[in-house]
Amino acid sequence: MNLVRRNSNWFPSLLDEIFTENRLDTPNYENFSIPAVNIQEKNTNFVIELAVPGLSKENFNIEVDNNILKVSAEVTSGNEENTTENETKFTRKEFNYNGFKRSFTLPENINVENVNASYENGVLEITLPKKEEEKVLKRMVEIS
Repeated sequence: MNLVRRNSNWFPSLLDEIFTENRLDTPNYENFSIPAVNIQEKNTNFVIELAVPGLSKENFNIEVDNNILKVSAEVTSGNEENTTENETKFTRKEFNYNGFKRSFTLPENINVENVNASYENGVLEITLPKKEEEKVLKRMVEIS
């Protein structure tokens, strides 16, 4: 029985760190990601939630075109080369949002005229109301 737990995976992680570290200041696509999404279907609508912390509502562009919902965000990052002596210079910066684009194909029963969105606590919530279903009239036909 071993009382000391050993991590025998030190070598692969060390190699990964050496060869994946961004030493030449080239774009690091390893950290590129699109926001996580939750999609809920309710009786009267669909709700799409996107996890996008650190942005403001002015960064988002939401449009519906031919039953395709397009959600995007444009983020302008500050230029670190313009820092003065009193400003902080980063040795590592991972809080970097470059923007994203996501598209969703909508079902035919969405009322695209009443789609609305809100942004609170880092979650963009898009509400897609369903069209009211036409009620099928049922009647008996008399035979003459």
